[in-house]
Amino acid sequence: MKKYGIIIVSFIIICTIATTACEQGSSGDAYVSQKPTAFVVDPFWPKPLPNNWILGQVSGVAVDAKDHVWIVHRPLTISTQEGGAAQDPPISECCVPAPSVIEFDPEGNLVQAWGGPDSGQQWPASEHGIFVDHQGNVWIGSNGRNDQVVLKFSPDGKKLLQLGTWDESKGSNDTEYLGRTADIAVDPKTNEVYLADGYGNRRIIVFDAETGKYKRHWGAYGEIPNDDELPAYDSATDPIKSFRSPMHAVRLSNDGLVYTADRVNNRIQVFNQDGTFVKEGFIATQTLSMGSVWDIELSRDEAQTYMYIPDGTNNKVWILNRESLEVVASFGRGGRNAGQFGWVHNAAMDSKGNLYTTEVETGKRVQKFRPVAGS
Repeated sequence: MKKYGIIIVSFIIICTIATTACEQGSSGDAYVSQKPTAFVVDPFWPKPLPNNWILGQVSGVAVDAKDHVWIVHRPLTISTQEGGAAQDPPISECCVPAPSVIEFDPEGNLVQAWGGPDSGQQWPASEHGIFVDHQGNVWIGSNGRNDQVVLKFSPDGKKLLQLGTWDESKGSNDTEYLGRTADIAVDPKTNEVYLADGYGNRRIIVFDAETGKYKRHWGAYGEIPNDDELPAYDSATDPIKSFRSPMHAVRLSNDGLVYTADRVNNRIQVFNQDGTFVKEGFIATQTLSMGSVWDIELSRDEAQTYMYIPDGTNNKVWILNRESLEVVASFGRGGRNAGQFGWVHNAAMDSKGNLYTTEVETGKRVQKFRPVAGS
């Protein structure tokens, strides 16, 4: 009996180790043991915020080299009832707006928070997009009508650089002023910053990430952009030869391609870094209203095989083959439960294949989705 007891205990230990390895993987083998096309929500991430804080519309998410998750949210979208403790006099015990920029560790614990309308510095009325570059610097965009700037900060919130000028815009071919930039990406090889300058303008524009010097810009299909009035989107007559507002996201791949989210045109366009058009792909082309392509994230395997496309109109995340730009899977639906979406807005992935999503409008949250273990 003693011998059989040892065998049973050994079997349990082996099974436990094998199950843990299958479920958790590691940063090096996550795409071997897990499926990057199937996800399950982690309802306990992040941990509750301290200081009686509450989030407004969460309009950007990024993951840094330490797998820390950064979000930017909009404190000014918190209603009087939601921010009852911040009223004068307070109307309830909870809550007060959190600072605009928040850093979480991989377990969902708060690391730091800074910025926002009450930070003592000029701040966007509507924060839009966040990116953490290879040096750890934090970039945020803005799409408020009087914002017109992109701001670069040190990790602890010291302002380092401003692109654009507050409350000034001069169109899609101006090389100094911006037009309500939606998203940012920095190339670590060249230290150039790419902007999806797309709520007021219709272009990708590139600057030196250190000095802010203008480098180049382009519109849809790599052509010179224009600001002419466009007809309404029509799946029967499109694709149109222009980005539509908002041109909502930009992402750089390891093999030197530039991916753009032309949201209301329901398409992704791909370019070389000099602006030469490469190809395009379409998602849910019958989608009207706000469009289907809201953000772009690339999988963390070496080939970056997959793309993750939040769709805030259909409230799901589309999963595409990056090479073919064809949809291979999707997950999510509209709703308020964990794992469901209300205006899903952004996505970012960590080194283990966990996917983080944000929600604007009334969603006002960030969620974590774990890749499902392979068979």
